[in-house]
Amino acid sequence: MRRTSGEAYDVFDVIDRLSPHYPLLYFVDLDGLERNDPQLDYVQELSRDMPLWVDSGVRRADQAIDVIVAGAQKAVLSSSYLQGPRELRRAWKLSTEIVFELETVGGRLDGIDPSWATSDPVQLVRAARSVGVDSVVLSARETDTDWSFVATIASEGPTWVDGSFREADAGRLAAVGAAGGIFHIDRILASMDAPT
Repeated sequence: MRRTSGEAYDVFDVIDRLSPHYPLLYFVDLDGLERNDPQLDYVQELSRDMPLWVDSGVRRADQAIDVIVAGAQKAVLSSSYLQGPRELRRAWKLSTEIVFELETVGGRLDGIDPSWATSDPVQLVRAARSVGVDSVVLSARETDTDWSFVATIASEGPTWVDGSFREADAGRLAAVGAAGGIFHIDRILASMDAPT
């Protein structure tokens, strides 16, 4: 992410600017997602200044614990990366600081491990919650947010929505019973850099 001037943002400066205004940071570790090489040093440093939920492409239970030990408040286990319900159960036994992310692309489950034995997103969330995980993040890619689906999932427990909406859309989250939203940093930073 770069400023409009072309200069790169300093991640620690961003944290300093966000922490007074936001209760936590949902940190997406691209090295963890794309190369299975999570940046635990960053997690450790950033977590000193702001509570973090970290999505680092956890595939196995031990990786979730590594994220938590590094300082994350919660480790995010995504349906697109986690190697099935067995690993979710193992992670839950090691720590209850787990969030389950349901990732869909174009309204369909994306790249889930066949051991889940379902292609129904609602059933997948229910399977995760039956293990004990209460917090769920719904991440829809390449489609608008399906607010009736959010309402269905939110009626069964704390649900956060990752989407391309603005802070002004927070009322939509409340209307469907969502616990909160994940606002993309590019919009937040653009508003912080805008002349006042």
